[in-house]
Amino acid sequence: MVVLVSQDTSSVVDLVSRTGRHLQRYDHKGRRQVVGCIPYRYKGKKTDQSLVDEQELEVLVISSQKGKGWLFPKGGWEMDESIVAAALRETVEEAGVRGTIQMQLGQWRFKSKSQDAYYEGYMFPLLVDEQLDVWPEKNIRKRFWMSIAEAREACQQWWMKEALEVLVNRLTCRREEEALIQFLQVQCSN
Repeated sequence: MVVLVSQDTSSVVDLVSRTGRHLQRYDHKGRRQVVGCIPYRYKGKKTDQSLVDEQELEVLVISSQKGKGWLFPKGGWEMDESIVAAALRETVEEAGVRGTIQMQLGQWRFKSKSQDAYYEGYMFPLLVDEQLDVWPEKNIRKRFWMSIAEAREACQQWWMKEALEVLVNRLTCRREEEALIQFLQVQCSN
């Protein structure tokens, strides 16, 4: 087995993707549970992440295994891991990025496009701080940073598009909230 050790020796990445479904989680109705992340970053060297405009963001999409369209990294949530650990693992395996995972974007139920199966999907935002040169599915998938507008067009999964909108709303609402707070502070001081 090959492993990649980062600069921080406490963090080791397994360079072999998990396979099989013997540890796969299913909900009470038999829907396979999948988790993933929307990896994002701020354009340029922006450091004040509290004031965000949609044009200041980029998201990382990956090619599907069948090569048709773009999506966000996601995969099976297994019984021996937490939901957050599964989301982080899938993102490293499929997209080769690591970062800070944030509060869950939501939960969606959907039918597979290629199989007659139903899924329950959970998505998280991941603020990327490291992009790996080598990752488990590097030879299977392409990854591409794109604008929010481009991702809205390129993403093939309706539920992932909805998760993207939740992320954008969450990040851009901070700007509106801070502007309102500043306005109220000025009004109160007068």
